[in-house]
Amino acid sequence: ILRTHSDGFLVFLTLCLLTVFRIMWGSWPFLPALMLFSELSVIKVQTAPCQTCKKLTKSLITGLERTANKNFGGGNTAWEEEKLAKYARSETRLLEIVESACEKADFECNRLLEQIEDQVETWWQQEAPDLFEWLCIEELSLCCPPGRFGPECKECPSGPGGVCGGLGRCEGEGTRLGDGECICDPGYSGQLCQNCADGYYREKSSNDSAGACAACYRSCRKCSGPEDYKCLACKPGWILHDNKCVDIDECGTELARCPSNTYCHNTEGSYECRGCDQACVGCMGSGPARCKKCARGYRLKGAKCLDIDECNERAIACPGLNEACINEEGSFHCDCADGFIRRDSICVENKPPAGPEKGLFDDMTDDEVLVLQQMFFGVVICALATLAAKGDMVFTAIFIGGVAAMAGYWLTEKGDYMLDGFLKGR
Repeated sequence: ILRTHSDGFLVFLTLCLLTVFRIMWGSWPFLPALMLFSELSVIKVQTAPCQTCKKLTKSLITGLERTANKNFGGGNTAWEEEKLAKYARSETRLLEIVESACEKADFECNRLLEQIEDQVETWWQQEAPDLFEWLCIEELSLCCPPGRFGPECKECPSGPGGVCGGLGRCEGEGTRLGDGECICDPGYSGQLCQNCADGYYREKSSNDSAGACAACYRSCRKCSGPEDYKCLACKPGWILHDNKCVDIDECGTELARCPSNTYCHNTEGSYECRGCDQACVGCMGSGPARCKKCARGYRLKGAKCLDIDECNERAIACPGLNEACINEEGSFHCDCADGFIRRDSICVENKPPAGPEKGLFDDMTDDEVLVLQQMFFGVVICALATLAAKGDMVFTAIFIGGVAAMAGYWLTEKGDYMLDGFLKGR
């Protein structure tokens, strides 16, 4: 029911090793192969995290509860239960529970479920009273009981309040991982979290029990109360004075270490290095008035390093033909003047690209074209007239037809022109 292709890599690795054995020993070592496959399967199961196993067992129990009142769902449930066994312990019910135990996207859960087919079948037949304890702790050795940790499930350090004094948690508790060290809650320290951490003090209790640890004033490392005048020791960057922690100005001492072209800015309990203004080469503070030296492209005017306008101060800032000077902060650059563009490092006039060369008749008007057409027909008719004068009947007929066509064409064009002029009042 549970096996899928996710064990493919393990099978592939085993087959590779079997091939090596076959080459070395001349036969298939079935017993060593089976032992190797078994060991690899155990190692693979043991690497599954306890949390995944805990989540899986919870889903199986939920599925068991969800299907508690169901049956086969057929038309004759009584006959099915008599012939096919009770639904409560049937493979049909187990399949329904298993199919919904893991979400499709939960790879770790699905992988673990595929690896524990035999254990699930055993649980289904015997129905262990506590599935998590039987499967995750006893069978798979992935988890430990509460209050224990590590491969051997050793006992976590405990105090009067329980594990880690009830004020922290045991590293790896409930799993086969971790070192069992107490990770204390905020404000507590020590092997059993029995002490107040730096920056906290012990509050007075109304009874004989130890009070809780409360936070000191923000600049105190040790204190006797929450007020700023009850400091006993200060955090780094502060100095104790009359039970108060006063900020140390590292910028006014030799404690500050800032790289070149930065300056020191004091903060509460510390300091930070900030960049100088771009007009400066080295500075004592922010802005162009705190420069130690002016950067290139700037000049000291009064108390400030101000930009030099190279375009106005230089006689020929941009020596190139048709170039214009443009000033910038600390510098300038040369660009082509208006109406010019740069081509091959030279500013040339920005002309539209030349079009294709005009043909012989591109500039002629419609009237001029009409005249040429008439001249062409006239030459043709003259040639036909010459041939017809020799008495050739064929050319005579062609000549008469050409004259008629020319006359009709001319009269039609002329008539349209005259009619158009008459309508326009010409």
